Amino acid sequence: MSTHTHTHTHTHTPVTVLGLGAMGRALAAAFLRAGHPTTVWNRTPGRADELVGRGAVRAETVAEAVAAAPLVVVCVLDYAAVRAVLEPVGAQLSGRVLVNLTSDTPERARAAAAWAAGHGIDYLDGSIMVPTPVVGQPDGTVLYSGSRDAFETYGPTLKALGGRAPYLGEDHGAAAVYDLSLLGFFFSAMAGLVHAFALAGSEGVPAKEFAPFTETIVGILPALAAGMAEDLDRGGFSGDQDNLVMEAAGIGHVLEAARARGLNTEVLDAVKGIADRTIAAGHGNAGFVSVIEEMRRSSAKA
Repeated sequence: MSTHTHTHTHTHTPVTVLGLGAMGRALAAAFLRAGHPTTVWNRTPGRADELVGRGAVRAETVAEAVAAAPLVVVCVLDYAAVRAVLEPVGAQLSGRVLVNLTSDTPERARAAAAWAAGHGIDYLDGSIMVPTPVVGQPDGTVLYSGSRDAFETYGPTLKALGGRAPYLGEDHGAAAVYDLSLLGFFFSAMAGLVHAFALAGSEGVPAKEFAPFTETIVGILPALAAGMAEDLDRGGFSGDQDNLVMEAAGIGHVLEAARARGLNTEVLDAVKGIADRTIAAGHGNAGFVSVIEEMRRSSAKA
């Protein structure tokens, strides 16, 4: 809990945004749309031009930007860039709330929190889970973790960035844990999707013709995730709804067809390998979620 008193809890809290890449510009624009006086800074000043035209104030230096608002949001390439930007103004940030929306690891989030605490800064770590066009929309999702006091004070202001803004607790690394876990799922799914286009396309199926059928797969994922989560939380893999032996056979058929058409199978080879090892470990009659044990063992060896 911080020892200072936050001000500007009304709906038009002044905000500073540091970093004006594509996402930083989207964040600043969302604050402006919500009516917040917004100061912006970027190492390359020209990136602020459009935002200034919409009412933002351009700061010439980081120190000037930080002084302009009680709430400072930073979104840059990685935490090394965050430190490079903020280290020189640590003293000026004291007494303010810093929200770091830069994507990186949980370990670096916790290290940044320790740095912030050493400078008397209330720190929130956050993860933006949507592309830039969805920032500021009701279905935009931004995850937050860290200072409860900061979140309770500025949660309404941060809602300008997305209508879904869950607070994940006081562990500053929690948002990054969710972020990287979800991105791992996302990128694996994207690789699978591209492979699906490649396999269908090898038989002359136009991508636009094939794409609507992916909705069937996407539509079953929420129920599958809920069922897997229930299995994991109770510590058992029932296999009532699926069977790993059957699923491994299905993966094998995809691999056979892909190889026959000269397609790359690296991603599916990895999936088949982990399924086969899980079956060999005695979980062939369990559901697909049982491969988590093999994943955990692989992690332990790394």
